[in-house]
Amino acid sequence: MSYRVLFVTAEYAPLAKTGGLADVSAALSRYLHARGDDVRVFIPLYRRIAEQPFERRPVEFLQNLGLSLGGQEYRYSVLSGRAPGSSLELYFIDCPALYDRPGIYTTEPDEHRRFVLLTRAAFECSQRMGFAPHILHCNDWHTAFGPLLLRTLYAWDRLFSATKSVLTIHNIGYQGIFSALEANALGLGEASWLLHQEDLAAGRINSLLHGILYADLVTTVSPTYAREICTPEYGVGLDGFLRVRGDRLVGILNGVDYEEWNPATDRHLPLHYSRDNPAGKAAVKQAFAERLRIAAGTDTLFVGLVSRLVAQKGIELLPMVLPSLLRARSIVFVAVGNGEPRFEESVAALQRAFPERVVYHRGYSEELAHWIEAASDAFLMPSLYEPCGLNQMYSLKYGTVPIVRRTGGLADSVSAYSPSTGQGTGIVFDHFDAPALRWALDATLALFARKDHWQRLVANGMAEDFSWTRQGALYIDQYRRLVGPD
Repeated sequence: MSYRVLFVTAEYAPLAKTGGLADVSAALSRYLHARGDDVRVFIPLYRRIAEQPFERRPVEFLQNLGLSLGGQEYRYSVLSGRAPGSSLELYFIDCPALYDRPGIYTTEPDEHRRFVLLTRAAFECSQRMGFAPHILHCNDWHTAFGPLLLRTLYAWDRLFSATKSVLTIHNIGYQGIFSALEANALGLGEASWLLHQEDLAAGRINSLLHGILYADLVTTVSPTYAREICTPEYGVGLDGFLRVRGDRLVGILNGVDYEEWNPATDRHLPLHYSRDNPAGKAAVKQAFAERLRIAAGTDTLFVGLVSRLVAQKGIELLPMVLPSLLRARSIVFVAVGNGEPRFEESVAALQRAFPERVVYHRGYSEELAHWIEAASDAFLMPSLYEPCGLNQMYSLKYGTVPIVRRTGGLADSVSAYSPSTGQGTGIVFDHFDAPALRWALDATLALFARKDHWQRLVANGMAEDFSWTRQGALYIDQYRRLVGPD
């Protein structure tokens, strides 16, 4: 059976991206489209999207529409354009008053309204299109009011009478909390009693909480993370609400877009290689070292990192561990990312202290991200927590050994290598502290010196398959569970 899916998201790669939400939104919707589902994706027309040179056209019957949020009238229009690399049509909500701003996200007091409008506009455009979705698929806090709106504000419309709602939590650390004084912006009217009353009494509204409360199904991006967020340690205050959902909380590991992330075809690389023809990897490493003007011979362990520089990612451990290794061992470290100023400075300080061994690019570069995956011998992900992570799966495909902490999707996608059996795909450590990370890096260096084991480890990783053909089918299983086969 093919499904009609109303898919609402704040990010969509490569048009508007800050993290994995964008990659998954793009890859999952394209997978659904390719298998014959009628998927309508709604995203904001941010300034950065409007400035990009790809064809968009107005949807004639979706122009100059009005929507009132908390007594304030907003005007918006809808444009459509094809997703990069696909025939899938995307629908862009053009509301300059809310989206014509420098970044995807802001710290402005109307931040919540930007995404309430996105969610409500998706419903209202569906009404004007006569589109009756089997599934309303919402993503993270930005669109988490969708399931509640389906049950209240839009429940009168028979168009949605059979619609089931899915909320995917990509990162529970971001919950979209705003003042209870803004409750009327939701437009719930008499149904406002369905808002979480204890939060209202405390003067706040938690967007993500309401998706957890009212979605027909809550998914998250790995099986281990689904278990972790049901505990006080990882649930960020929502663990009790998630435990109540029981089997209506499901963890589905994210997939990888191998059309974009494949060393055999990567458009960012001058040379290509594969598991069957791995020789090109050494040449890419040498070319990248020359480009960066660093010495990285065949016996030098090249360690890469592409990450948001925030506490979640374990960046605080790096200055505790890397300086002694950089002084004593043949190792180079190349990092791309930005985030909290304290972590940006700590990585920049490493570069100043070891200018011939450390290269840091502040910000994000898609090209450099691909180069680092291809040229590195090992890829570092010492995360405090990691809902899924994609870079460790990219690394496996690129023959780059992931060094990961056993948490979330890292635990589900990387298995510890055993020299005695030759099984395993990476270096895995348990404790979030400097000694554990040092152990992992020492273990990596020891294996790197044993070329037979290293080649076996690399080949094991490159044989893994995290394609959306496999992972996307698990979402279809859940859609079928909600809607039925017919």
